[in-house]
Amino acid sequence: MSNHFMPVSGQLSNLQFLYLSHNSFKGCIPVELGNLSKVSEVAIFGNLLTGPIPDSIGNLTRIMWLTLYGNQLSGSIPSSFGNLQNLTTVYLYENQLSGSIPLEFGNLKSLMDLELSRNNFTGPIPSSLGNLQNLTTLYLYENQLSGSIPLELGNLKSLVKLALSTNNFTGLIPPSLGNLQNLTTLYLYENQLSASIPLEIGNLKSLMDLELSANHFIGPIPPSLGNLQNLTTLYLHTNQLSGSIPLELGNLKSLMDLQLSRNNFTGLIPPSLGNLQNLTTLYLYENQLSGSIPLELGNLKSLTRLALLRNNLTGPLPQEITKLKLLELSVSSNNLSGRLPKLLCPGGVLQIFIVSSNNFSGPIPKNLKNYKNFGIIPSELSNLISLQEVLDLSQNMFDGQILSGLGMLKYLEKLNLSHNMLSGSIPHSFEGMTALTSIDVSYIDLEGRVPETKAFKDALREQFEHNKGLCGNITALQKCDFSNKKRKKRDNEVQTIEFINDDLFRIWDFDGNNVYEDIIVATEGFNDKHCIGVGGFGSVYKAVLSTGQVVAVKKFYSREDDEQIDLRSFSAEIHALTQLRHRNIVKLYGICSHARHSFLIYEYLERGSIVMLLSNEEEAARLDWIKRINIIRSVASALSHMHHGCTPPLIHRDISSKNILLNSEYDGCVANFGIARVLNSNSSNWTTPAGTFGYLAPVIMRGHPGEFITSLATSSSAVGDNVLLVDMLDKRLPPPVADILKEVVTVAKLALAYLKTSLESWPTMYSVSQELSSFDVITVGKLLSEYV
Repeated sequence: MSNHFMPVSGQLSNLQFLYLSHNSFKGCIPVELGNLSKVSEVAIFGNLLTGPIPDSIGNLTRIMWLTLYGNQLSGSIPSSFGNLQNLTTVYLYENQLSGSIPLEFGNLKSLMDLELSRNNFTGPIPSSLGNLQNLTTLYLYENQLSGSIPLELGNLKSLVKLALSTNNFTGLIPPSLGNLQNLTTLYLYENQLSASIPLEIGNLKSLMDLELSANHFIGPIPPSLGNLQNLTTLYLHTNQLSGSIPLELGNLKSLMDLQLSRNNFTGLIPPSLGNLQNLTTLYLYENQLSGSIPLELGNLKSLTRLALLRNNLTGPLPQEITKLKLLELSVSSNNLSGRLPKLLCPGGVLQIFIVSSNNFSGPIPKNLKNYKNFGIIPSELSNLISLQEVLDLSQNMFDGQILSGLGMLKYLEKLNLSHNMLSGSIPHSFEGMTALTSIDVSYIDLEGRVPETKAFKDALREQFEHNKGLCGNITALQKCDFSNKKRKKRDNEVQTIEFINDDLFRIWDFDGNNVYEDIIVATEGFNDKHCIGVGGFGSVYKAVLSTGQVVAVKKFYSREDDEQIDLRSFSAEIHALTQLRHRNIVKLYGICSHARHSFLIYEYLERGSIVMLLSNEEEAARLDWIKRINIIRSVASALSHMHHGCTPPLIHRDISSKNILLNSEYDGCVANFGIARVLNSNSSNWTTPAGTFGYLAPVIMRGHPGEFITSLATSSSAVGDNVLLVDMLDKRLPPPVADILKEVVTVAKLALAYLKTSLESWPTMYSVSQELSSFDVITVGKLLSEYV
């Protein structure tokens, strides 16, 4: 079927139902659609249709249901819509329609649902819409409509949902809307409405959702709103309302979300708000409220978010409130005083705690260290991981030392302790706060070394100023001067090698971040659906980290005694491997040895291994001679670097097709150093006959000259699948010709040199790499144009 909308055939004159939604149709709606005189339902939503709605649509006098939403229709709505007397449903939302809403819509006496939202309509709402006595839903939000809201909308006695938000309406809310006794939803937010909220809104006994925020309303909240017993959401924030908060709001027993922030309210917080047993969110911030925080708020057992910041509140933070299981507690920029309660929000669910710019004194509550989930959504709720989490204790009079227990907050993102009377040093436990992105410890009285995690390295000088003597290996501070060299060496080692406890050991070279938990979440506990390969030592998983970076994770199998491989014994070698830098060596980011899992974290290469490509006929055909010579040259360069560019030198011990991965440019990259050893001249590794047969023996006998080219020369029968030359000299390809023939012959000659019995005559990997590098550089353009 063509993806263009075709003219309607005359043979369809008896058609009653036309359903063509979600087909990616393009083009315009044909004028011939008006010939379907018997059609009652037309659904063409979710396509790519453009152009205007044809005037001929007014000929569909039997139509009851018209849905054209989710296209790219433009132009105005034709006035011929007024002919469609049987129409009950019109969905034209999410298009690019413009112009005014036709007066003729007022003729559609059967209309029940009119949705024109998310278009570019301008002008006023026609007062004729007040004639639609059967209308239950009127959605006009997110347009550019202007003028006042017509009084006539108060005649729509059947109306249940009215959404006029995000337009340019001015003037008042017509008191006549108080006649809409069936109304459950009233959205007027993000307009330019003014004057006071009419008392008549309190007559809407069925109302559940009232959102009037982001307008220019003035005056007090009418006490009549306390009559709305079914109300669950009341948003009046970001206006210019004034006066006191009515006691009557305490009657709204169904209310769950109350947001009155960013107004000019004065007086006390009414204790009657403590009656709202279903309330989950109470936002009163950025007003001029005064007095103390009512103890009655401690009765709100369902409350999870409380924000009272930027008011004129005084007195202590009531202990009754701090016993609630809050996710957010923000009371900064008030005049609160006294000590924070010893027990703070039990249950360890607190995520945002901001008490800055008050007059609190005494120690920081000790039970903050118990918030192991502070600042994180648990892994099983990882779809909420983007939340920003804060602990802000700044601009108070806290004294004593910084609790080392704060270092247990491993998922906290922002920490501000500035402008207090704290002393001592920054605890070593802060090294474990790997999710931290922002830190401010200015204007305290701290000294000693600061952690070298990313948050501290990225901090500005101002975030450390006015301290006693902080130092560290970061830009904003002077370096520490330790006379004890052993101590200095030990401090440096902590940055890359960590024995966290008896269960967890790790080495990282990954921007200083501990990604252990991130990997567990990304692989869903190493679920098989994330597995991209299986080997003799373990399985490889693809992990998309919370940062968006993709890594390959090689998880080791448990041994027969059901214990994990202990990577501690390899710590020196693997630490050295994390420092390897070569474009043809797969980057090892780090390791983790845990009581539950042991794994290596590698750079992810999207094309996979050679053995995977060659096992697929189609992929093997794409891997032509040019690409294969490129792979051999790339791997030779990597091994030359390992053998001759590293001190001490490295051997791989398992060069094979499965351990050569390809990047997007078809360059070969050497992978899997999980069993490699660092060679010293006096090491027992020189004489230990380990590794894959055919690779290590020549290295032991002559000092690691050519483990890669040796594998080229080894026959398939000798080493099973651990071969490369037999794989690369593939009979499925046509014979090499022209310039590439010379390069293939050169590689074959180098391989034959390793069949000589005199080991002294074997070329080193350095000489092999040099000879291969003399080939012309083969660009991607050449691959795509000449040889693919």
